[in-house]
Amino acid sequence: MRPENPFLPLLIDMTGRRIVIFGGGTVGERKALLFSGYADVTVISRSFTPAIRDISEKNNVHLVKADAGKLSDDEIGGFVDGAFLVIPATSKRDINGRIAAVARKKNILTNQVDAIGDVTVPSVIKRGDLTISISTAGSSPAFSRYVRQQVENVITPEFADMIRIQDRLRTYLKENVPDQKDRKRLLWDVLESENVWTALRDSYEKGFNVAQGIVTEKINKKVR
Repeated sequence: MRPENPFLPLLIDMTGRRIVIFGGGTVGERKALLFSGYADVTVISRSFTPAIRDISEKNNVHLVKADAGKLSDDEIGGFVDGAFLVIPATSKRDINGRIAAVARKKNILTNQVDAIGDVTVPSVIKRGDLTISISTAGSSPAFSRYVRQQVENVITPEFADMIRIQDRLRTYLKENVPDQKDRKRLLWDVLESENVWTALRDSYEKGFNVAQGIVTEKINKKVR
């Protein structure tokens, strides 16, 4: 039985993957700006916004001048061959539907801007290695953005620094504390320390020094 919400959130390494976007308007621009930081992007359109032209000179964005409405299915198929994801983002719903149909016949994922495709693009919060995605499965992009704004007030830049501290301490503890339960408890002590979080508001270095002091003190007490 198909679940009510069939979308499974995944984090995918997009390095070297090819994204094909049909449409060089504002929607295509938004998609190109997003994906160009992660993958190789091709934008196919009769015309392109200044922003798309600008990123094509700096990032892995290739522009192909063509009218999607005048392309045959075989020609569309040629453009999308080898793509990981196809994004139909023209101003014509019927053209977008035809592009999506061609991609699906080739078992290529689609992200449709005017319908529910195989992939939805969530609102994203990034804090260093921390990534939080928020999605309503396409039901309300505005609500996704609203929730992102609310969460951003809680997930401050200090979270990225805490991840760096935890990573460094894990390496140190593996070499100095043989018991995994003890290592876990020490890491939680750092996570729950108001002194560490307060110090992080000043700088990463201050936060790390406070965290290291907590760990060192507790290790020394246990040794004694």
